[in-house]
Amino acid sequence: MASSLSSLPIAPEGNLSRYLQEIRKFPMLTPEEELRLAKSWKEHGDERAAHKLVTSHLRLVAKIAMGYRGYGLPVGELISEGNVGMMQAVKRFDPDRGFRLATYAMWWIRAAIQEYILHSWSLVKMGTTAAQKKLFFNLRRLKGQMAALEEGDLQPEQVEKIAKALQVPENDVISMNRRLASPDHSLNAPVRADSEGEWQDWLVDDGETQESELADREDLSNRRMLLGEALKGLNERERHILIERRLKDEPTTLEELSQQYNISRERVRQIEVRAFEKLQKGMKTQIVERRLATA
Repeated sequence: MASSLSSLPIAPEGNLSRYLQEIRKFPMLTPEEELRLAKSWKEHGDERAAHKLVTSHLRLVAKIAMGYRGYGLPVGELISEGNVGMMQAVKRFDPDRGFRLATYAMWWIRAAIQEYILHSWSLVKMGTTAAQKKLFFNLRRLKGQMAALEEGDLQPEQVEKIAKALQVPENDVISMNRRLASPDHSLNAPVRADSEGEWQDWLVDDGETQESELADREDLSNRRMLLGEALKGLNERERHILIERRLKDEPTTLEELSQQYNISRERVRQIEVRAFEKLQKGMKTQIVERRLATA
């Protein structure tokens, strides 16, 4: 099948007219011829038969590709992608189901072209869900029906109408319309025509620097060490109650601890407060001792 693809006519961007003339030379197939060739390919792997099936539908590919000219991509590239979709359709076509290859192939051709547009039209990934893809490929058509192709932001009533027609949120319509109206620009583009500076030179990284991240990690490590040493100054019950009440993501209730130790909830609270005070005092003592040692 790969060799069949390599022998297809090329659709160069600068010579599209000649390509369209060349593909007209391939004859259309009768239903009987199509069935015979499809069976020969499916049952015997006849690549010559597959080649005839593909070339007889190149005009269909070109016609479908022409419908996507409004996205600013070379038509030759759209046709080439559509040809790949046509190859996939032939590869998976089942002639025993009783319908024509063109009916089946249209889905594969459109899918291949649309995927190419989504990956090539914008450097930023967009149209990741089925609803977003539907919006991407139908917004322009609906705007054309409303004579709003050359306008900026859509009117509220236009947004509402498109959202209802495509069953998508109105915010998605507004966002997609602005994306289509504002193509991406390279960060390597010069700020001015007479300047060597690029737009990326003006970007500011709001994230933490490596130095601050390292300092934060060291500070956290020191705090954990101080906490571990200070906890050793508590007795077993104080340490357990403090950990359960202050150091867990979901603190244990006073009621649960009172039942565990067979004491009142107020007594548990008093032990918790006293243990926390002892913990703070122990950590402060360690800090003072470290400073004296390094002085």
